Amino acid sequence: MTDLTLTLHPQGRAWVPQFVQAIDGARCIGCGRCFRVCGRGVLALMGVDDAGQHVPMAMGDDEEDGGEYEKKVMTIAHPEDCIGCGACGRICPKKCHTHGARAVED
Repeated sequence: MTDLTLTLHPQGRAWVPQFVQAIDGARCIGCGRCFRVCGRGVLALMGVDDAGQHVPMAMGDDEEDGGEYEKKVMTIAHPEDCIGCGACGRICPKKCHTHGARAVED
């Protein structure tokens, strides 16, 4: 296996896509900025209940304060759809995303 590398720059510099690998739920404030900047549907906002379990949020719950959740956190719902642009990590005010190269089979 090798890491995926693309050469897109006019100067011939290599660009290595950085795919989202993890989100630190302890640091995430559930603001949704990363969700809104991702056009690929990679991320999903989840509620965290009193027991610390992730709970799917109903439509409209992301705009309400309080409710049945202790807090809201972003999760990686579809990592296979990530294109490695890194926009989610750049926009995050808490810098809770971990990115890395993805290996491809030869």
